Amino acid sequence: MELMKEKKFGYGCMRLPVLNQKDQASFDYELINKLFDTYLEKGFTYFDTAYTYHGYHAEEGIRKVLVERHPRNSFQLATKLPLRDFKDSEDMERIFNEQLNNCGVNFFDYYLLHNMGSNVYEKCSKYGAFDFVAKKKAEGKIKVVGMSFHDTPELLDEILSKYGDKLDFVQLQINYIDWEQPNVQSRRCLEIANKYNKPITVMEPCKGGTLINVPEEAEKLMKDYNPAASTASWALRYAASQKGVFRVLSGMNSMEQVEDNTSFMNDFVPLNEEENAIIEKVTKIINDKTAVQCTACEYCTHGCPKNIAIPKKNCAIQQHYAYNW
Repeated sequence: MELMKEKKFGYGCMRLPVLNQKDQASFDYELINKLFDTYLEKGFTYFDTAYTYHGYHAEEGIRKVLVERHPRNSFQLATKLPLRDFKDSEDMERIFNEQLNNCGVNFFDYYLLHNMGSNVYEKCSKYGAFDFVAKKKAEGKIKVVGMSFHDTPELLDEILSKYGDKLDFVQLQINYIDWEQPNVQSRRCLEIANKYNKPITVMEPCKGGTLINVPEEAEKLMKDYNPAASTASWALRYAASQKGVFRVLSGMNSMEQVEDNTSFMNDFVPLNEEENAIIEKVTKIINDKTAVQCTACEYCTHGCPKNIAIPKKNCAIQQHYAYNW
């Protein structure tokens, strides 16, 4: 596929810098402008957002920072159909048109069915979500159709066996901690995608920042091998080295992160055998110090009847477990 020729690094826009953490629409536009501009100047073009990000305001923010400030042919924009939110076939049409307006564009380079899993699969089949995105692609309003997936390899196999002809790629959570985790099963999901020859975009390669701030013992292993390499570089390169992966997303909210990530992803070099051996040791160290596997994506908070701040609770549990705080 043509998309396989692109650079393997995309800008994830789920956690953009804000001025007030309690107001996820209070974008730090001055900082985001600098981050996006630098990323583009480095020769990268792909931005991944979604209808639901930043309290349903992310697409509007992307319009102001990206679409209104840069030529349309200078970037690629990906957004997603919120599978939890649509009610029926007509509602998908309404949301899609709203998204075009939110972003200020007349087509999307990439468009994904968002957060596919057993909780929404039946609804998607009933109301023709797969046919809907295929229709929009035929109309020229979507260039490339995909699906972000959070569920079992068995369900992924079922979906791709039935609807694989309507999907150009899949987006999976792949990182070295979740490689064999029962609740994610990165390796098995990747194998299923490869079975159906579906190119893969990777989300959460750093597991919500978990693989940036690693235990000292783990960081020492990495620094002893390559003192100049950041912990983020190990995580991103691990994900990008996997078979079938054509792009890895990183949510960057500082200039230091943009400069670092683009430096090693510009001329990407896969991990070698010795580096993979180090990753195995690092994985064991981290797992031995981890009580809760959490990326702080906040998907679990939507619809929680008690409005529990689940990711914050998980973070507190983890800090107590790892550091006895």
